[in-house]
Amino acid sequence: MWLQALLFSIGIGLLYFGAEWLVRGAASLALRYGIRPLVVGLTVVALGTSMPEFVINFLAVLRNEDSLALGNIVGSNIANIALILGTTALVLPIGIAPNTLRKEYPVMMGVMVLFYGLSWDGVIGTADGIILVFLLVSLLIFLVLDARRSGGPDGSLGELDEIDAESNLAWRKKVVFLGGGMIMLASGARLMVSSAVNVAESYGVSTAVIGLTVMALGTSLPELAASLVSAVNDESAISLGNVLGSNMLNMLFVVGLVSLVHPLQVDTLSLSTHLPVMLGFGALLFPLAWTGYRITRMEGFVMLIAFLGYMAYLIQPHL
Repeated sequence: MWLQALLFSIGIGLLYFGAEWLVRGAASLALRYGIRPLVVGLTVVALGTSMPEFVINFLAVLRNEDSLALGNIVGSNIANIALILGTTALVLPIGIAPNTLRKEYPVMMGVMVLFYGLSWDGVIGTADGIILVFLLVSLLIFLVLDARRSGGPDGSLGELDEIDAESNLAWRKKVVFLGGGMIMLASGARLMVSSAVNVAESYGVSTAVIGLTVMALGTSLPELAASLVSAVNDESAISLGNVLGSNMLNMLFVVGLVSLVHPLQVDTLSLSTHLPVMLGFGALLFPLAWTGYRITRMEGFVMLIAFLGYMAYLIQPHL
């Protein structure tokens, strides 16, 4: 057990630094070859932050662990909303831009509802993947055009400033970042998937529960840390944009591409329980954010308690 926990922790570290290196290498090369910073920020950087989930899901379905892959996506989306926003609001109430509730939030909920609908026949296949990837491309085009109209990307892409400053790095160093990031991502994902499956087999826990809990929490830790840092720096409003974007990319980018390679089987418990819970947490976010255009500490506490209750519901049968 302790060995598997150690391997899982090493996997999380490799995933985090691998994604960082991959984003910096790819973005620096793109800037070096004349691609506009706005486009790089809204595509390379945005998609790069979802690479850990993509690599984990890709390896999981190759091992025919579809429940682990789906559980990771659903669990990550729930953790993004309830754990990350709830914890961040406890540190500092989250201010909400009215535009976010009018534009980004309905898109996220629409994607969630569509994802549930595509899952209803028990499989997310190639045709479903094509739909999701088409919507992803459409969303990215819309974001680029919208950012041009408004004068540039929002504050959630502040990381691009650092990458832009690094764009004059030696070509070889950029390639090292890119290649090293890919290797660390693949290695970290393999460690996490292998250790999670081993724990599930050893203790008789379903891989779906492992995906919804341990895997989801593991892949959400970097985003939780970033959101807490934003809150400490009085920039908690960035957290909501990051969460909405991350949830959309999890379903459109991660599941969309994975299902093009391998159909993703959806079990009946996910259809009857876990996916509706994800939709419920998404729906809960609107009234909490709409009242006063902020998520207060008390509302953050409610979200956190609801999340812990759901985790207890998942874990309790195995204690």
